[in-house]
Amino acid sequence: MDFDPNAASGADSGLFGLPHGPGDAAIHVLGVPFEATTSYRGGTAHGPEAVLAASRQIDLFDLRFGKPYESGIWMAPIEDRFHAWNTAARALTQPLIEKGGAEDADAAAVARINEIGDEINASVRAFFDERLSGGREPKLPVLLGGDHSTPFGAIAACADRYPGLAVLQFDAHADLRPAFEGFRWSHASIMHNVLQEIGNVSKIVQVGIRDLCEQEYEELRGPSPVTALFEADLDSARFEGRTRALARETLSGLPDDVYISFDIDALDPTLCPNTGTPVPGGLRWDELMVWLEELRKSGKRIVGLDLNEVSPGPDGDPEGTSWDAIVGARLLYRLMGAAQSA
Repeated sequence: MDFDPNAASGADSGLFGLPHGPGDAAIHVLGVPFEATTSYRGGTAHGPEAVLAASRQIDLFDLRFGKPYESGIWMAPIEDRFHAWNTAARALTQPLIEKGGAEDADAAAVARINEIGDEINASVRAFFDERLSGGREPKLPVLLGGDHSTPFGAIAACADRYPGLAVLQFDAHADLRPAFEGFRWSHASIMHNVLQEIGNVSKIVQVGIRDLCEQEYEELRGPSPVTALFEADLDSARFEGRTRALARETLSGLPDDVYISFDIDALDPTLCPNTGTPVPGGLRWDELMVWLEELRKSGKRIVGLDLNEVSPGPDGDPEGTSWDAIVGARLLYRLMGAAQSA
């Protein structure tokens, strides 16, 4: 293949400007432009296209993780059906969200919204199942959302393939609310759904939690397979020079097989100002890189991952020039680098 990793990327090239197809790529990416349950600000449905466009200006040589591109990275064409599902579901959810959530009289609309969520889950799961069952050389499947409801099928597929799986969740929110605003597949219910419906997940470790309801807090305080590192835990480690030690200790307690679920609002909102539910505080970029470096060195097998809630704003960003898209693309590349064992 005639490819110069030091050259500029063409506007119509693949993810990160790479020429790989599905046959010669070890990493396969599925874009899911769906945000029907977004409860505050919209725009994350534009995330996959914006990150794809921004990725083409990223240098492929990475000072921290070397050359992740050498294993081959391919992003599937974004399917029109995801856009159609998003349009149909968003038309139904928006008036319910605006009035504070669904009521008994909204049962028909809620049923259809949940059906669309079922279809999204099935499609995502099929993509991940196909990549995980790739014989001697399964692919690393990656989901690029969309809101944080979208990776349920991805986690389910990975858990079935790797029983005892742990989910490493970077997030400002615990996402443990049952059917938030009346929607079974709400972005705020993803980890509740994982616990209730995916039996092979042994542990969820949450990093960066700083915005949650009392019900979620009480659940985390009781006997639970979920361990949360709150903002105060990260702040203390940062101020005392223990960030690397905290990351190493936390990651050492995970089982061998790990799925990464990354909501970009885990970061300081100066890095993701347009994300749907930004929260002051959060992981700094250099702090996150320590976590990713330690993850790579830990020897854990990353069997799948997602990046969600990247929003360039409600009007989209086809050129990928927004700050959110630039940060999202660089984060996606670093996540791929961390997923490759040192």
